[in-house]
Amino acid sequence: MSKEKFAFDKTNFVLLAIAMAVVIIGFILMTGSASSPTNFEPDIFSARRIKVAPLVCLAGFLFMIYAVLRKPQQKADDAE
Repeated sequence: MSKEKFAFDKTNFVLLAIAMAVVIIGFILMTGSASSPTNFEPDIFSARRIKVAPLVCLAGFLFMIYAVLRKPQQKADDAE
């Protein structure tokens, strides 16, 4: 198989991996102890869990869209 039959090149896959890592980091930032019926945990309303983590996830998803839509670069000898 020649390389021109693939829709992605190596850079696309690297960008997708980076974007997925950013999304995973965002979900990790959302984790924490939960409230129970007998014990209220005020940490569920922390800025990290309700502001920062969703923005990190959103940035990761937007970067993932860019990585998918990015057009692979063609080399000079491949353009002929």
